[in-house]
Amino acid sequence: MSMTATFSHPPATRDLRPEQPDRVEKWLDRTIHSGLGYWRRLPWGRREINGLLAEIEAAGPDLGKLSDEELKRALDALRHELHADGFAPRHVVKSFALIREQSTRVLGMRHYGSQLSGALVMLRGMVAEMETGEGKTLTATLTAATAALAGIPVHVISVNDYLTSRDADTMEPLYRSLGLSVGRVLHGQTPEERRLAYQCPITYATNKELVFDYLRDRLVLGERPDPIFVQTEYLHGGQPRSKRLLMRGLHFAIVDEADSVLVDEARTPLIISGTADIPEEQEFFEQALELAANLQVEDDYVIDAARRQLYLTDAGRQRIADLTRESGPLWSGLVRRESTVNQALTAIHLFHRDEQYLLRDGKVQIIDEFTGRVMADRSWEQGLHQMIELKEGCEMTRRREPLAKISYQRFFRRYLMLSGMTGTAREVAGELWSVYHLPTLRVSTHKPVIRKRLADRIFATREEKWLAVVARTAELHRQGRPVLIGTRSVAASEQLAQLVRQAGLAHQLLNAKQDAEEAAIISTAGSVASITIATNMAGRGTDIILGNGVREMGGLHVIITERHEAARIDRQLAGRCGRQGDPGSFEAILSLEDFLFEGGHGGPLAALARQLAINFPVAKRLLSRWATHMAQQRLERYHSRVRKALFLQDQTRGSLLSFSGRLE
Repeated sequence: MSMTATFSHPPATRDLRPEQPDRVEKWLDRTIHSGLGYWRRLPWGRREINGLLAEIEAAGPDLGKLSDEELKRALDALRHELHADGFAPRHVVKSFALIREQSTRVLGMRHYGSQLSGALVMLRGMVAEMETGEGKTLTATLTAATAALAGIPVHVISVNDYLTSRDADTMEPLYRSLGLSVGRVLHGQTPEERRLAYQCPITYATNKELVFDYLRDRLVLGERPDPIFVQTEYLHGGQPRSKRLLMRGLHFAIVDEADSVLVDEARTPLIISGTADIPEEQEFFEQALELAANLQVEDDYVIDAARRQLYLTDAGRQRIADLTRESGPLWSGLVRRESTVNQALTAIHLFHRDEQYLLRDGKVQIIDEFTGRVMADRSWEQGLHQMIELKEGCEMTRRREPLAKISYQRFFRRYLMLSGMTGTAREVAGELWSVYHLPTLRVSTHKPVIRKRLADRIFATREEKWLAVVARTAELHRQGRPVLIGTRSVAASEQLAQLVRQAGLAHQLLNAKQDAEEAAIISTAGSVASITIATNMAGRGTDIILGNGVREMGGLHVIITERHEAARIDRQLAGRCGRQGDPGSFEAILSLEDFLFEGGHGGPLAALARQLAINFPVAKRLLSRWATHMAQQRLERYHSRVRKALFLQDQTRGSLLSFSGRLE
């Protein structure tokens, strides 16, 4: 068998908890990696993939003739071959063909050529960019099962508990037929449940639960994480720490929605905290909120809406010092005084109900800005969460002090082998390579994409925009076409839902407040004449099945009511229609008062577009389109700098802690 392709394989290790050591790279290393990242993809291109696909297809008919017992014996032989030789190309071909045949028999789903290609790319240690709707959940089974059959523990990582449970439940019969058990790591599980889940050959988990469990293990290891010491303790200790660890190392990760997990969410480090008990703290925070409410914007502080940051002026610092001169010892320190007032101003002006958080059962719950879902039991640090609780009249929880902290970049670089899949990777391919050394390869679709894009419509005010959205929805509803309307926040979704209700149109609302009903709502979103209003929640990871007769009407229509900070998120929302060769269409109905044009995001072009909005609508439309593009690029560059700074800071901090003998 002649093949030029070779496959990555995690290095052998005897550690109880294997992982890659931290790599601290100099600026020259990062420059070389950034420049040569794309060229690294070329030696293993489409020609080699096509050669492997042809061999997998050729093996299919013979495997189809085998009985279940004969297929089981072939799987047992394959397991020994993978253990002995690793991911040798001939074994990969055999593995993919066997798994595909088993999937056909057990699930009634046979992997398409595009899914085989995506799985080959991931087994190579790359990111597979697959069009939305190409069936990434089934694609991952080929890579995960092949690695697990080779004896490598696999983590399949998704962005929320719903997708984790759904994917694990759907694919478990296939894995079990291959002799592989499946674990699930979900919010609210006990340590023992988590430990058992990680012991399975294949474990489905959310990115946040995975990182927090890793940090919990690091806290258990304390100041002595050395593998030899841990193994010696395991053999001779009465109560070895290894018995209390949750995970068994970082071997092989398959990251679903890789751009969201590895890039978008990498701006914020993950922190495990303990409670701090300061009796006077509530009064201190209340005083800070009262003082902040009396400060004047521009005179005492400046708001940078584009970066969602706030800065005290020199006059503001002096005024705070004057007003707190007789307020007690907690106000005596300069840094504490100014940082606390800054947090109070941030809570008042930059964090709003039903946008960054919602109130549920008298508690402040954070909304994930990338998915639109509630992040249960998460809190902001440095007193910000408590400030927001007091602002909303909730009972103040105790402030939390960091015990362990790590960035997504540093965590995922520790996997012995890392791969991923997503529908939107090309815009961040350079960053995926420079940070994670992950090349990106686009996979051709199974069927041609016939999704139609309609011209953007841009209005001067939000009121005009919402009226146009309602009118367009009513028009499509009369035609019988299902409509999915994407909004940027919970507040916007509820405002639109009220307008649609007033227009007499039956609809379903999906946002962070209805997260428990997500599956039921999505299951009917493709039905005749259905109207679904949703935040980003419906934008990723879920299929909308078209009802009877909907294809003949033109398929699902998606209305984008606001451009997001990253164009990739807009593409994900548009990708809810026109999947797997289905018809579909999308359009954007926007206003010059949208978030992207506020606070100078859109630059001078947006300001000029407002001036021309009444008398020169054509010029307004052209300028607005350019302003949108430039605003998204400006914000994406800024967020990229934030991620880079966090990554470099985390690397530096890791080096210092390593030198001192401490952990994260």
